[in-house]
Amino acid sequence: MNATILHESRGRIRLKLRQKRMTLAQADLLEAWLQAKPWTRQVSVHERTCCVILYYSGSRQTVLDELRRFSWSDAKLSPTLSAHSTRALNREFEEKLVSKVLCKAASALFLPPPVRIVRVLWHMIPFVKRGLLCILHRTIKVDLLDAFSISISVCRRDFGTAGMVMFLLEIGELLEEWTRKKSVEDLARCMSLNVDRVWVRTPQGEILVPISQVQPGDAVIVRAGGIIPADGSILEGECTVNQSSLTGESIPVPKHPGSMVYAGTVLEEGECVLEVKQSSGQSRYDQIVHMIEQSEQLKSSVESKAANLADKLVPYTFAGSILNFILSRNITRALSVLMVDFSCALKLAMPLAVISAMREAGKSHITIKGGKFLEAVAAADTIVFDKTGTLTHACPKVVQVIPFGGKTETEMLRLAACLEEHFPHSMANAVVEEAKIRGLIHEEYHSKVEYLVAHGIASTVNGERVLIGSAHFIFEDEHCVIPAGEAERFENLPPEYSHLYLSIGGQLAAVICISDPLREEAKSVLAALRTLGITNLIMLTGDSHRAASTIAAQVGVDEFRSEVLPADKADFIAHLRKSGHTVLMVGDGINDSPALSEADAGIAISDGAAIAREIADITIAADSLWELVELRRISLELMTRIHSNYRFVIGFNGTLIALGMAGIISPATSAMLHNLSTLAVSLRSMSSLPKNKKPVLLIPGNISKSL
Repeated sequence: MNATILHESRGRIRLKLRQKRMTLAQADLLEAWLQAKPWTRQVSVHERTCCVILYYSGSRQTVLDELRRFSWSDAKLSPTLSAHSTRALNREFEEKLVSKVLCKAASALFLPPPVRIVRVLWHMIPFVKRGLLCILHRTIKVDLLDAFSISISVCRRDFGTAGMVMFLLEIGELLEEWTRKKSVEDLARCMSLNVDRVWVRTPQGEILVPISQVQPGDAVIVRAGGIIPADGSILEGECTVNQSSLTGESIPVPKHPGSMVYAGTVLEEGECVLEVKQSSGQSRYDQIVHMIEQSEQLKSSVESKAANLADKLVPYTFAGSILNFILSRNITRALSVLMVDFSCALKLAMPLAVISAMREAGKSHITIKGGKFLEAVAAADTIVFDKTGTLTHACPKVVQVIPFGGKTETEMLRLAACLEEHFPHSMANAVVEEAKIRGLIHEEYHSKVEYLVAHGIASTVNGERVLIGSAHFIFEDEHCVIPAGEAERFENLPPEYSHLYLSIGGQLAAVICISDPLREEAKSVLAALRTLGITNLIMLTGDSHRAASTIAAQVGVDEFRSEVLPADKADFIAHLRKSGHTVLMVGDGINDSPALSEADAGIAISDGAAIAREIADITIAADSLWELVELRRISLELMTRIHSNYRFVIGFNGTLIALGMAGIISPATSAMLHNLSTLAVSLRSMSSLPKNKKPVLLIPGNISKSL
């Protein structure tokens, strides 16, 4: 990178690139490249000034060395680069906003009165058209209210009031369109692919390559629980695909050779080889945008009720205006009432508050797929946790490999890693990482690998059936046996560790002991959640009772259940919901997916299984569970703000109507105060949520009753 350091302090550098201009694409590319670096804490790239403000941790020299090696060509190969950015969208609407304000100012300062009148008449045409459409469709909405108020002002030759009303309405519409498009793009990007590397079949065998290197025509292998990385058709294999994130259908769809599959959907059962048609998966992005724009399912009930209430209040505004005219015979007073409506503020401020909360959550590495899930988090009284990778560290360690039946420790670890590398989960990652540390090369020498959810993995090696998984899977489901004379060794397995069991040909071949330490912050996080109104904290795990009870005692949950299957987790959550609880589920594995779907809001850990992230409604980073506390705080503050906005809009606009009916304020003043209050409450909704006061706790049912 050819750049100059303009300013520097501890952990912060401000750079200026030595180039005359930077395109929006380059700014996005550089920002994505920097954000992918482990030492980056925060970064902002300003394309207009070619400046970069970077907050970092660690060694200054390491950061400078990396920056010196930066090149545009290498950065383009980064798998973390997003195909879409809101930078261009923001630039477009910033220019539109500035243009409207400048045009209004120039018109008021420099245009002669006759020209200003013509300009007002020209601008009112779209408003009148929308009002006439309401009449034709026999509906009474805010468009009709706007058309009447503007038309009456023009008929009274009050062109200044009409022009100001239209200007404020256009600014409001622009802000609404801007925030709507930005929220859709932000949400679609959150729901887009989160795949860095994929398995590609080549003449030399299966190789793991970055997603950016996948080209149309490549044969990509996808196994159970994996995200389909690109649009394509199935060459080999039969499977079922969960397409809920794309089409909304909840039942997995069977796929056969020749069937089309789409980027971002999840392969639930089976295995397939697909021929890539579109490598970037950008078609999925467009499909998601269309789905979000056409669907109301992600709106919170508070947003929907506010919008419905706004439309219902329009006829009362009309009635108040007519009644005022009948009683006073004063058109000015009637117009003062007509200039005020509740719709603008209610319809704009509520979605803006939700979008702002989602944006704030995003800054804390929390991805939320819709406003209704924030509402669910605010109303929740119960949180159910998975154990492994959630309450415990997502990177457990292999501490011991105990071979049986004359097998060697090295060969058993090699075989286990060969099988586990296809199914990214914290326990599987631990096995693969230990093999890597020991320098063991585990080339593919098994046949088709089959993943059995919450049980284990099955394959065939040298004609013998090889299994790896839980004790329940190995001994109860598959009826494997312990080699003769080694029962005592088996009984004396270290009790403080979690165990993975490997069997070959129906006999136990090895037990892999894995250390699964509790997250340092887990106990404090659960205590903090209690102070924020969570009354039930529950742990569910497929691990043994011994391991589960140890973790439960350390972390301080109210209840725990061990040796549960995925269906059991989902059934347990369904029972809690039927009992009147609002339930959040936090998990990271394939076996957590049914429970994540069943909960009022499913929360996945970002480095967990692909299907868990895809099905979950909310995703948090794996670094710290404190993000759950931040999520709860944001959701509570959001609901407090929405209810505050609601009270302000009703109270302020009601006061304006009363003052107008009394003849205290003119129509122009009424319109100005109404529109300025709408902008004010919208700007407040877009601001960051307060952190210095304790939010109001909401119990299930309060939210729906508030409106």
